[in-house]
Amino acid sequence: MEPSKTTHSRRSFLRSSLLAGGGLMISFSWLPEAVKAANGIDAGVPGQWSELTGYIRITPDNVIRILNPNPEFGQNVMTSLPMIIAEELDADWEKIVVEMGPHDNVKLGPQFTGGSNSVRMYWKPMREAGAAARAMLLQAAAGTWSVPVEELTTKAATIFHEKSGRSATYGSFATKAAAIPVPKEIHTKAVKDFKILRKAQKNVEGSKIVTGKPLFGLDYHQEGMLIAMIQHPPAFGMKLQSFDASQALGMPGIKDVFSLKLYPEGFEQGGFDTRTFNELLVVVGKTTWEVMNARKKLVAQWQPAGDTKDTMAGRNGKREVTVPGELESTDSQLAKMEAFSKQPAQQLRKDGDPESAFRNAAQIIERTYNAPFLAHNCMEPMNFFADVTDEKALLAGPLQAPGWTEPTLSKILNLPPEKIEIRMTRMGGGFGRRAYGHYLSEAALISRKVKAPVKLIYTREDDMTYGIYRPMYTATYRAALDANKNLIAFHVKGGGIPEHAIHANRFPAGAVDNYLAEGWQIPSNITIGAFRAPRSNFNAAAEQSFLDEVAEAMGKDPIDLRLELLKRAKEKPIGEKNDYDADRYAGVLQLVREKSGWGKPENKKYHRGVAAYFCHNSYAAHVVDMVMKDGRPFVERVYSAMDCGIVINTDAATNMVEGAVTDGIGNAFYGRLSHKEGKAEQNNFHRYRMIRHSEAPDKIEVHFVQNDLDPTGLGEPPFPPVFGAVANALYKATGKRHYDQPYLNPPPKTATKPENKRPF
Repeated sequence: MEPSKTTHSRRSFLRSSLLAGGGLMISFSWLPEAVKAANGIDAGVPGQWSELTGYIRITPDNVIRILNPNPEFGQNVMTSLPMIIAEELDADWEKIVVEMGPHDNVKLGPQFTGGSNSVRMYWKPMREAGAAARAMLLQAAAGTWSVPVEELTTKAATIFHEKSGRSATYGSFATKAAAIPVPKEIHTKAVKDFKILRKAQKNVEGSKIVTGKPLFGLDYHQEGMLIAMIQHPPAFGMKLQSFDASQALGMPGIKDVFSLKLYPEGFEQGGFDTRTFNELLVVVGKTTWEVMNARKKLVAQWQPAGDTKDTMAGRNGKREVTVPGELESTDSQLAKMEAFSKQPAQQLRKDGDPESAFRNAAQIIERTYNAPFLAHNCMEPMNFFADVTDEKALLAGPLQAPGWTEPTLSKILNLPPEKIEIRMTRMGGGFGRRAYGHYLSEAALISRKVKAPVKLIYTREDDMTYGIYRPMYTATYRAALDANKNLIAFHVKGGGIPEHAIHANRFPAGAVDNYLAEGWQIPSNITIGAFRAPRSNFNAAAEQSFLDEVAEAMGKDPIDLRLELLKRAKEKPIGEKNDYDADRYAGVLQLVREKSGWGKPENKKYHRGVAAYFCHNSYAAHVVDMVMKDGRPFVERVYSAMDCGIVINTDAATNMVEGAVTDGIGNAFYGRLSHKEGKAEQNNFHRYRMIRHSEAPDKIEVHFVQNDLDPTGLGEPPFPPVFGAVANALYKATGKRHYDQPYLNPPPKTATKPENKRPF
């Protein structure tokens, strides 16, 4: 058993013990204090855990309901998080009922799904919640049977007293347990005793999904609701000047056409209040089809937006940001990035004397990598239901960060948070896109304007051209070798629109004596946001491609070079800010080398590429096996190795890696969104190339490093190294190095890449 001291009070722990017919409801409102205490933090100090809550409900008929606190968009937290509670509760998983909780700023906290944090964030709190509930039920049974609590055991939501032969379900003691004080010390299970965790458990909503039950935002319906759509400017850098809605208003089913502002003048935007166009031209009607047709009849005039100023608050403090008003094109953006890359940049990290090392190098390898904007392309386009009055607001739909969106709603609607109810539906994809809640705010303002319940719907074209993209990136990597082909210096200088992707303290930082990392960025009116493994998805692609080229120049096997560098980082690390564990990093490389049969003669028929990366507290490595099929490269097999600590649900974890691998291959080969005079040139899948079913690998074999470390991220870490592994395999297949993404859907012409030594 693993003891844990608790500092919470009974009042904070037990929110309610009154259910129909009696029973026990165990609330997690004490969890912030428990977590802080475990980390040595004063329990009375507010912090990030202060609103993380949830509950277990047990009825006398032994029905156990577990409320899932985090939004679900396919990563299977609705199964994995309740599994943690069920394990410590010693419940029968097959009889657990899981429900998606609504947003509750007091009971359930921010409820943010993103950053691969769900399991990592809830691991200890949910274990303690389940263990505490079990302890209280045992005490209730011991008191009822007048036996020592130490003589009792539990299994499958049943309590046993072996000496007397008595047994009873948890439900028999639920009401009595509600009156028992919270244990001063909670004992969680030893990892070796897990019965539910570390095993394959099917998605609790799987049958509903495959049978078409209404789970998603687009399924949400309320009697009498209207449909709304927005007509946004045709290009970034433009705004509405005037409009004529006379034809649209005369069409069947149309109720209203109007313009309104999303954020008022001087509005302080929070970290996730990103929006592209502030003035909205809205069409409202009875049905989706009627609104779509009426929108085509709008006659709108647009004008240049000019430079604008936004007041930003949140993650980087309050600041004024100038948004340029130009109509940007991909060609001009590439030219700007090339010019910026030659200018001095912000130094992010420096070890040793890289300037001298490069001046004295026998050989310098220098390569530049570019990547375009990418659209998230969630299967379910943006949508949200809103029913807003002067007194209250009800909203329902797919959202990754309700806790961060609610304060914005409160401000723009002038309603206190307790008057705002957000119901979370299952999301048809998120990938970071649904962390930005502007579409929820738009729905709320439209509902208030028309004084009726409204569902706002984006078409695919709206979604793809509205912004919130993966940024446009570039990076130049340089390696210095001495006369004996030893790596003596490493330099990376990266930039982007409107941010760079450089993680200065990640590998190979700490493994090279002379190291320099620099970054720069260019402002833009093209809005960007988190995209599965933000920044890492490009950084890993460029870095891992470059390391393969360095290994070739050094005459080394690419896995051997990485392992040598990691050995150096472990035994004689450079610097003190290296944010990776060299042993664990090496572990996934060793595992994927073993499982893929790297170097074995029987695999010579494949063009093999390898890559590994650390992000979101986890380690991933892939070996991609490529063949030429009908004259085109095809990824036939992929071997994946992951170290994410304890794997909660092996079925869901494997699915997560398989999805990331397929997604990575598709984006590496085809993903690109470009602009011409501010207008997105791809607005649907006939122009934005996605991976097809026939292009997915025939086999993806996933392996996990077995350890007892607390679980870390898994939704994002497998994604970034896929790009590098594909690029390295593609070189083996074609004899050509690829420096520009996408690899098979050529982007616009870029600057010539320098091939050899130049002055530092």
